[in-house]
Amino acid sequence: MGGRLAKALLVAFAVAASAELLSVAVDSRTGQLLAKPLLMPLLAAYVATRRGPRPLLAALLLGWGGDVFLLSSDDAAFLAGMGCFAAGHLCYLTLFGRRRTRVDLAVGYGLLLLVTLALLWPGLPAELRLPVAVYSLLLAAMAYRASGLGVLAGAGGALFLLSDTLIATGVAEWPQPPAVDLWIMLTYIAAQALLTAGILTARPRT
Repeated sequence: MGGRLAKALLVAFAVAASAELLSVAVDSRTGQLLAKPLLMPLLAAYVATRRGPRPLLAALLLGWGGDVFLLSSDDAAFLAGMGCFAAGHLCYLTLFGRRRTRVDLAVGYGLLLLVTLALLWPGLPAELRLPVAVYSLLLAAMAYRASGLGVLAGAGGALFLLSDTLIATGVAEWPQPPAVDLWIMLTYIAAQALLTAGILTARPRT
């Protein structure tokens, strides 16, 4: 019974993800309002049926909070959403612990963080500079530590970094690539799914 429920929830997540991506592609606000808030609760429910670790559930539900806040274009909602995702990254870091990771990846992520912040800094609103810097540090640390859990989690961390970097370039008013909102959501959904898969396959069920 549990296996069937897990599969059903995974299918439901895939359907909601497809609906969200289609809504973004055709610029349907109604579709996004309906589909986006379903993504992380469905993935969290799947994790619960798999008896996944509580910090993973917390990270996904915090991601749900961030998703809901970012449906608004209000500055306060943006900060609240960023706060939710930052707390989610702390949950991921708790899960990753002190597993061994490659030194070259540490150097690479560190340089990427410094260069990205240096380039974005002049274009960021003054009131967002410090929050973005703190958030970026947590995000880069999460992406780096995720690599110690295996290929799936490492790819998820890297895609999360890419997704949020695309958001940051928009906030800094950089020229945006075609269909940037679609790329943001595609990389974000893939990131959360890969992090979840990486964690569930790397840890014994509890």
